[in-house]
Amino acid sequence: MQDVKEALGVVLPSRTAFGLLAALLRRTIHYGSLVVIDPWDERHAFGTGEAPFATVRIADPREPARLLANPSLRVGEAYMDEGLIIEEGTLRDFLLIAVAAGGEVAKDAQAVRDLAAPIRRITRLNSIARARANVAHHYDLSEALYRTFLDEDLQYSCAYFPDGDESLEQAQAKKKRHLAAKLRLRPGARVLDIGSGWGGLALELARRHGVEVDGVTLSQEQLKVAQARAAEEGLQDRVRFHLRDYRQEADSYDRIVSVGMFEHVGAPHFIEFFDTVSRLLAPDGVAVIHAIGRKEPPAAADPWIDKYVFPGGYCPSLSEVFAAVEKSGLWVADVEILRLHYAETLQRWSERFQASRAKAAALYDERFCRMWEYYLAVCEAAFRVGGLMVFQIQLARDIRALPLSRDYMVDDERQPASRASASDVAVADPARPARPRASTEQIHASG
Repeated sequence: MQDVKEALGVVLPSRTAFGLLAALLRRTIHYGSLVVIDPWDERHAFGTGEAPFATVRIADPREPARLLANPSLRVGEAYMDEGLIIEEGTLRDFLLIAVAAGGEVAKDAQAVRDLAAPIRRITRLNSIARARANVAHHYDLSEALYRTFLDEDLQYSCAYFPDGDESLEQAQAKKKRHLAAKLRLRPGARVLDIGSGWGGLALELARRHGVEVDGVTLSQEQLKVAQARAAEEGLQDRVRFHLRDYRQEADSYDRIVSVGMFEHVGAPHFIEFFDTVSRLLAPDGVAVIHAIGRKEPPAAADPWIDKYVFPGGYCPSLSEVFAAVEKSGLWVADVEILRLHYAETLQRWSERFQASRAKAAALYDERFCRMWEYYLAVCEAAFRVGGLMVFQIQLARDIRALPLSRDYMVDDERQPASRASASDVAVADPARPARPRASTEQIHASG
């Protein structure tokens, strides 16, 4: 791709390249109003004449050819390098227009995506070593950075806005209750949290529902924080965090929850993921998977996100997910699509990051801060106008594992469980023997 960009820069004169770029913008911008100031200080208007409005300046005469070669990658890089300058409106306004236009370009590229599918699967192979490296790239950044924009509990996944006007803290608390209701927890149950992050969900489940949780993560930084939080709350005997891949897990669990981790599994490993969930679940076990998906057919990952934010990440279509579930023997007990909830979450993250930008700049440099604000804004746009959503899939090994209707979810969610202390946790069924934990040797043998 670098060769293509260089070739375009040599072959196409700057004004010719801008003319082609302008033609592309005229054809694809059908949402919002964009004014582009070219490198020769001339203004060009595109779009509907309606909001959102944005004016951007292209500072470098070489930039139009670079943008033509790979717009999905280069728009973000140009913003990071200050070659694309927001003159009027906000970065958010510009990206809402740009992402909506990108959807028009994507419609024309479906045939290319279909041809590239076999190559895409090969490049998404995700060994345990590669998975660790990909996770470290993003999640081993400073905890202080994440505290500039996340809620106090460090929930780094889509919040839940049933009313639409919740604060970030309220929406994240409602997300945890929403997931707990779908898990149908009972005191004393054993829960596996795949991709446990900074530990907030695991601690909440143990604290409020009296369950025992094992969390697995590939991030050393998140592991340290999660373990410290469990110890600080005196929950370290009931909430344990481990640095290991979910595929190395060898125990059996009543419940499995995974929030915001499935995007890192990789399409070639979807069947393996759900086979592992099935293997680890007790016969009457239930799992809830919360992940980002797309409403369109399978497509390649965004090149800018893949390069700078989530290497190896992939947002699947529902058809890919269900095809893998079907091969696992699991029952799909319930599916919920959260459409605009992540857009609302990301908007609040962006606002918080901007308010704390000086703290981030003290940790990293200006280019990193521009990269991060672009990441939050472009992801919000993708969920608001670009076809991304979040799905929650409830799975069970046994057809009888859950009630016949989903009314219990609403009832459980509206009546949050009282907080259970470490001393008053009751075992739900005294006649049911506790399952022994796997030994270290068993865990390593399973990997």
